[in-house]
Amino acid sequence: MKSILVHTPQQPIRAVIRLASSKSESNRALIINALTGFRSELTNVSEARDTQTMLRLLNSTDPTADVLDAGTTMRFLTAYYAITGQQKTMTGTPRMCERPIGLLADALRTLGADITYIKNEGFPPLQLNGFTYSGQSEVTIRGDVSSQYISALLMVAPTLPEGLTLRLTGEIGSRPYIEMTLQQMAQFGISYEANWDEKVIQVPAQPYKPTSYAIESDWSGASYWYSIVALAADAKVELLGLKENSLQGDSAIVQIMEQLGVKSTFTGRGVLLQKIEAAPSLTWDFTDCPDLAQTVAVCAAVKNIPLSLTGVESLKIKETDRIFALQQELLKLGAELTEVETNHRYEVKRRQETPPSQTPSIHTYDDHRMAMAFAPAGMVTPVIIEEPGVVVKSYPGYWQDLATITKLEELQPS
Repeated sequence: MKSILVHTPQQPIRAVIRLASSKSESNRALIINALTGFRSELTNVSEARDTQTMLRLLNSTDPTADVLDAGTTMRFLTAYYAITGQQKTMTGTPRMCERPIGLLADALRTLGADITYIKNEGFPPLQLNGFTYSGQSEVTIRGDVSSQYISALLMVAPTLPEGLTLRLTGEIGSRPYIEMTLQQMAQFGISYEANWDEKVIQVPAQPYKPTSYAIESDWSGASYWYSIVALAADAKVELLGLKENSLQGDSAIVQIMEQLGVKSTFTGRGVLLQKIEAAPSLTWDFTDCPDLAQTVAVCAAVKNIPLSLTGVESLKIKETDRIFALQQELLKLGAELTEVETNHRYEVKRRQETPPSQTPSIHTYDDHRMAMAFAPAGMVTPVIIEEPGVVVKSYPGYWQDLATITKLEELQPS
């Protein structure tokens, strides 16, 4: 299947959707379980390709760990393999080998990991050659590049002979993801101290305690349904498996989408989405929830609501350069994303008031979030999504779920 046509719904949308489980929580839980000696019981583990890749590699004795295009898997496993003294070659897709890992590798080297680069300094593929504790129990790392580096270090911290003091410099990006990591560690018996004012996190040496852990549904997956409700003429959708007090930073979609016309009501088994009047404009800092930026940008563009975005610098080093990808594809919807100041503030605005005369065909850049963020535009005007199979990375059942509310048409390559 090379592309899929999303038709505009011909009737009111009424749906109950059991969302995929959280990839972020699953990936952390799998690493922590490995550090308990695989003695914990995990339920509702994500079926996303990234998580299944993590699960496969944790159970593999192969000397090469190919993470495919999974950035979280690359970073978490690099720290896990390094600190546990395993000899592994870490590699992935060509795009994965363009995504930096130098800051994490340098931190691990400070602690005693023997790491060498096979091709380009600071980038995969890299060789892990074992671990001899350096006696250094304090590491300084930038907080504004990738929270995954920080989470990777935190999860292995309790297993170090003297624990770890982590000092963060600069702004702290995606802090909710760091807090998620710490709170999940606490579920497995780990104590820690986090001083966010001083930007210091201390984790003493201590054993993980095996436990039973149930993983929540995925709030980033929920974001696409918020966009669907915001854009549809008449929609009411209940999303199952979401918690009001979530560990996931992407639960910020509740507050964001309230301004784009969606009310959230927690039902005890999930959250009910209903349409309300939208605000005339939206300004949001995505520092703590960058994975929501594409969804919100597309929704605002289609609704013709001016959007101002900050905190999206990390989008350039994701599965693709998501800033560039958004700029190219929003043009097909009659909107544009422009950088308006040197402090990385962007704006989304419509350039034309009517829908495009031809059905737009959205290129997905081998990026799951491009496919899922643009598909809801079909609630207003038909849209073609190229290479729809990319959704397996995080939400394998996305198209099946979408097919319950509107017609999808497979288009064969010409």
